[in-house]
Amino acid sequence: MSSPSILVNRDAEGLAHAVAARLITRLVDVQSSGKVAQVVLTGGRVASAVYRAVAESPARSAIDWRRVEFWWGDERFLPDGDPERNETQAREALLDHVDVDPGRVHPMAADTGQGAEAAAAAYASELAKAVSAGDRDGVPTFDVLLLGVGPDGHVASLFPEHPGLHSEDVSSIAVHGAPKPPPTRISLTFPALNRSHEVWFVVSGEDKAKAVRLALSGTGRLQIPAAGVQGLNRTLWLLDEASAREIPSSIRAPRT
Repeated sequence: MSSPSILVNRDAEGLAHAVAARLITRLVDVQSSGKVAQVVLTGGRVASAVYRAVAESPARSAIDWRRVEFWWGDERFLPDGDPERNETQAREALLDHVDVDPGRVHPMAADTGQGAEAAAAAYASELAKAVSAGDRDGVPTFDVLLLGVGPDGHVASLFPEHPGLHSEDVSSIAVHGAPKPPPTRISLTFPALNRSHEVWFVVSGEDKAKAVRLALSGTGRLQIPAAGVQGLNRTLWLLDEASAREIPSSIRAPRT
């Protein structure tokens, strides 16, 4: 696992554009080696701003979007098309504006009455079908995994002290009783989240500052789940000034 790097941008808008530029570059680099890029998307306000910035960037044309595989780190278990679903937000901000291969877009199931456990098991099966030589834990080795961080330190839908934190033998789980709405969700587990070459935490806002500080200070993953995810090759904390304000100056990178 890699030691984290911290990059601080002036504000949320600058952060979104910086992450968008970095994501475009990363996808181009992966594809230049002949690979189909594997990306794990997240949800939330900052993520949507990143996706919009990618869609609006002239540089997006450098990517062969039909050779990008899209996965999700978690999902709110709501009906298809619900505006609160991470899939809905990603489609509206980016996926509907680029020429993706529908067969390479892998949303987590919507709530159609089948139950969250069945939906989580189906996603685990879909991940397993995508594995190749050298992959582990029933998931493909992702190239980039994007994550937000909640004020409580949660990532994906893994919340502090929640039973899902202890899931080690499956890649995808149903989450019940989440402390923020909706209470029912689907989430990748720690073993799956930790199968990415690069993990990017994209965090904005003063309300996240304490969680960022604790995650970077060695707090255990049961208390601060964000502390439990690292990239195989690189872990980036991409922050704005507000979310970085409690990080000791000795470990902060210069503002970008």
